[in-house]
Formats: sequence, structure tokens, C-alpha cells
Amino acid sequence: MQRGNEVQHVFLVGAKSLGAYGGYETFVYKLTEYHQNKKNIKYHVACKANGDGCMDETKVDGVTRINDHEFEFHNAHCFKIDIPQIGPAQAIYYDVAALKACCKYIKEHRIKHPIVYIMACRIGPFAGHFYKEIHKLGGIVYLNPDGHEWMRAKWSVPIRKYWKVSEQMMVKYCDLAICDSVNIEKYIHECYDGKGIKKKIRRQHLLRMVQI
Repeated sequence: MQRGNEVQHVFLVGAKSLGAYGGYETFVYKLTEYHQNKKNIKYHVACKANGDGCMDETKVDGVTRINDHEFEFHNAHCFKIDIPQIGPAQAIYYDVAALKACCKYIKEHRIKHPIVYIMACRIGPFAGHFYKEIHKLGGIVYLNPDGHEWMRAKWSVPIRKYWKVSEQMMVKYCDLAICDSVNIEKYIHECYDGKGIKKKIRRQHLLRMVQI
């Protein structure tokens, strides 16, 4: 968390872009817009460079291009991740690659006490690794669980089982689970309270999720 007048760096992982593609994308857009004039917050936003819902910054007003894979928008540092064409596993690859990029950036720029904010529960098998790595770098992990992704009828039975196990592992390996609805908060409590996963769980207005 922020100390004194230091800048709090917040890394956002899980949205495809900044825009109106979906709930997480709209959240990231509004969050960075809301805090764009705050000098003590610096957002770093992972975006998809290609594929479904990818970020095309050339169609957005107010963008300052840094290079082919980086740009500034709403005073946030945005970086694009190339995604191979590997079917449904693209979402998992994207989050893992984005977290690797975050850890590399934190290390190279010697960022103190970063917050890494992960949206959705796609990378459970890798959650423990990144949790330890981020803690080793002096950071903490926030999770915004989607709650019922594993129940969606569009997924096959094996994929649903994966999503459920992944969710459990990600709730275990986070410092704070931040739920954006009463139902999701209730679901997380019902599933994981008293089952060896003692976690701070909070429900807040989206624009106040990062309190600094």
C-alpha cells in the first residue's frame, strides 16, 4: 500500500482492452479515467495485442504512443501482450504472460510495494507461483473473482471442472478478494470460509476498489 507521498503502482491484469468490450474492460477504462489526474497513483494495464477483443489504440482519442506495444492513456501505462492462436487456452496464456510482464517491469524499475490486481480466476495452477513471486518483489495480490464462470453452460464438463479448481486456487493465493456484487461476495464466503482458505473478502464500489 502507499506510504507517505510515494506513488502507488497498480498493475491491472485480466481485461482485454480499455473500452466497452465487456465488464472488466469498462471497469479498467472507468478506473483509469477516474484517477487520471491523481499524481500518487500509476496504473499499468495489460491489453491483448491481437485476437478477440484486442486493444486498438489507434481508434481511441487521447492516446500517447510509446512504441508498437506500449502507450499511455488516462495517464496509465498500457502494454500489449501478443497471443498465439491456441484456442480456448488463449485466455490462460494471456494472463500468465501479462503477469510475467508485470513481474519483469516491477523488478527492472525497482517498484516498491506494487499492487497486482487480477480480474477473473483463469490461472489457478499458476496462482501460487505468481503469489510468491509478487510477494518476493514486495507486492500484494488483489483478486476480482467472477464468481460463477465455471457454471456457464457454454463450457464443456472438463472445462467447468478446471474453472472451479482454478477459482479455488486463486482465492487461496491472493491477499484480498474484492467482489463487485452481493451475490459474488456471498458465493465466495459460502464456498471458501472455514475450508482452509482464510481470506479478506470485501465488496466495494468499483471506483473505490484501490484505496490509496
